[in-house]
Parts: sequence; C-alpha cells; structure tokens
Amino acid sequence: MIKRPFVDLEKLKEIVQTYPTPFHLYDEAGIRRNARRLKKAFAWNPGFKEYFAVKATPNPTILQILKEEGCGIDCSSYTELLMAETLGFRGDDIMFSSNVTPHEDYQLTSKLGGTINLDDFTDIETLQEVAGIPETISCRYNPGGDFQIDNQIMDTPGEAKYGFTYDQLESGCRILKSKGARYFGIHAFLASNTVANEYYPVLARILFQTAVKLQRATGAHISFINLSGGVGIPYHPDQKETDIMAIGDGVRKAFEEVLVPAGMGDVSIYTELGRYMLGPYGCLITTAMHEKHIYKEYIGLDACAVDLMRPAMYGAYHHITVMGKEAWPCNCMYDVTGGLCENNDKFAIDRMLPKIEIGDLIVIHDTGAHGYAMGYNYNGKLRSAEILLREDGATECIRRRETPADYFATLDFTGLFREQVKV
Repeated sequence: MIKRPFVDLEKLKEIVQTYPTPFHLYDEAGIRRNARRLKKAFAWNPGFKEYFAVKATPNPTILQILKEEGCGIDCSSYTELLMAETLGFRGDDIMFSSNVTPHEDYQLTSKLGGTINLDDFTDIETLQEVAGIPETISCRYNPGGDFQIDNQIMDTPGEAKYGFTYDQLESGCRILKSKGARYFGIHAFLASNTVANEYYPVLARILFQTAVKLQRATGAHISFINLSGGVGIPYHPDQKETDIMAIGDGVRKAFEEVLVPAGMGDVSIYTELGRYMLGPYGCLITTAMHEKHIYKEYIGLDACAVDLMRPAMYGAYHHITVMGKEAWPCNCMYDVTGGLCENNDKFAIDRMLPKIEIGDLIVIHDTGAHGYAMGYNYNGKLRSAEILLREDGATECIRRRETPADYFATLDFTGLFREQVKV
C-alpha cells in the first residue's frame, strides 16, 4: 500500500528553494480539518473539549491554529504554561497535568486559572501549601494491573508511575472537598498509540463506573471526565486508520449506559490528544547526501536523530517516500541513517525502497507529533526549522533552524567565540 505525502514534488522543490533541508513541514488544512472532525465526533456531549497535549508539538503557531478551532491545551511544565499565557489561554482553556511537580508550576497554573490535574495523593498537601485548593480540581486515576481489550493486553498501568489508586482517589476527594473543592474531574491514560477503535469506549466505561462509585461514596460532584490521549495513528501504510466517529459513538453509548442512569448526564467529556491531532499533518523533509556500500547498503540523510529520535529511541516505524519515485519498484534494501556518532541513528533498517540517488528529496511521514519536540543537541547537531504550509499554499517559517550561537548561548566564554559564533 502507498502512503502519500500531503505535499507533491513540485511544491516541495519550490519550498526548498527558500528553506534548505532538513525541516519539519506542517499541513494547516489537515490540522484544521482533523480538529473539526474530532469536535463533530463528540458533539453529542455539550461540554466536550479537546485539550491539545502541548508536549507533542510545542509551537505557538500550531497552538494558535488549534485555539482558533476551539481547542484548549494540556500543559505539563512551567515553560509550556508560559507559552499558554503568551498565546492568551486562560482559565478553562488550560489543563495542567504533570508529575514530580515543582511548586512554581502549581503557582503559575493557579494564577492563570487553569485546571490542575493532580498526579499523586501527596500533591494535595503540596498544592494547598503553595497555591491553595481551587474550586475545580482533577485527579489522575491508575487502576493498576493490565489494561485489556478483548483479552489482549494493551498496556500495564500497574507498571506506570502515574496516578492515584482507587482508595487514594476516594480519600483524596474527601480531603479536597473538605478544603473547598466543589467540582471534580477524573483523568486516566491507560494505553499509548492504539489504533483500536475500542480503546476510548473501554477506557470511558472504566472511568464512568469509577465516577459513579466515587460520587456515591464521597458526595463529590464529578463535573468532567478526561479520557486523556492514547488514540493512535497508522504509522504503517497497511494499518487501518482510526475511525474517530465510531470512537465518539462508542463513548456516547457507554455514557448513556453508565452515567445517565446514575443521574450524571451533565458530566463533560474532555480529551488530551496529541498524536491523533497532529501526527499525520507533519513530515520531516530531508535530502539524500551520502551512500555507503559495505556489508549493507546505506543512505545517509542531512537529517539525523536530532530531528526525529523516535526510530532511534523506540525502534519506531516511520514510512519513507522518495519524492518523484512513488511509482518506482521498491527493489533496493537500505539502512537509512543520519550522521550522529551513534549506530542507532537510523530512520529505517533493511527498508525496501526505490533506488535512491544523491540529491533525492525524502519525506519521512507522521512527524507532526513527538517529532521536532523530542529533539536534542547531541554531537553539537543543530535542530532544524519548522515550516507551515498554509491553506492557501503559501509557506511560513514558524521556527527558524538553530545556529551555533544558539548552541553556545547558555555558556560564558567571555568573548572567546564571539567572532566565530555570529547569528
């Protein structure tokens, strides 16, 4: 099966005349279309809101697009909160979910009026001391054990460092209520990057049942349930795409079967999607610059794991298109590499591709989430630019590429490199 880029060769040749490779390219039209599709899937719930996970793609221009589409944002650090503040996110538009949380993070979230999602029972006392207990509060739930769908283990929450046990959740709600909290939320993340349409409905049913039990036990008013992230994308071309309309309908059925009979039909549903929202609408554009023939055939790109570390870190699959050769036979086996001094700096291993020649433009798919965001500077490598393909076909640099001056900016050489390291 063929996985087609959202940009064609002619447009790409035009773009690289202005922006040299490598760079991450984002599709504004696709992002907006997908945000509207998600909103439609959950339109049955009047209080529905998507809180985009900033950590997936922390770029202000991208966040502004999502804001225009009615999304809030989920922050996990002080820096992400500062970005939220700068973009004008306030109050109910901010969800703050973190762990091992510095005091200043709670204080800034409180100042902005965002909703704090507590990760641990001991955080209750900390929050009271440093920022006070707000009227609206959320707690992250970890049911432990294995998370299964149709007897298939999807993940192991019992091994995760996040969340309250149920007993802690019950005790925590009582304490929070006694300290002035009036509106409560429950949050859980039990599996990552699953394309199974059953994931959200199964998770929702667990959280709905927990909410009913919790409200009856403590009298706490559960006003929202946050399904968090975990809805995946088809990285492989032969994977079936997630059906967000079917997912939304599955959650609706669980809602009507569990919450409505319990008199909790006013509960709002929240999501914190990152990969689903942005993954397919970004790609890494790079150029083949080297070939090597030893015990294997290697193609070296001008990008490396600094620009996309998922393959090196997880062995993750990202589809590769050799632009202009989409119809050519994939009869050459390559390891596709970057130039880091690490043997795991490989975008693909033993990948069957068309014959690649030096200068070919290469598209590495599905880097719109957890792509640029996970970059680093090992080997003194500099991170690439981020470019937005606007709906009208124009392009905009939404983050310039790094320079040596950026790399040395946190060091004090008292002028030693002043001449050599000019912007």
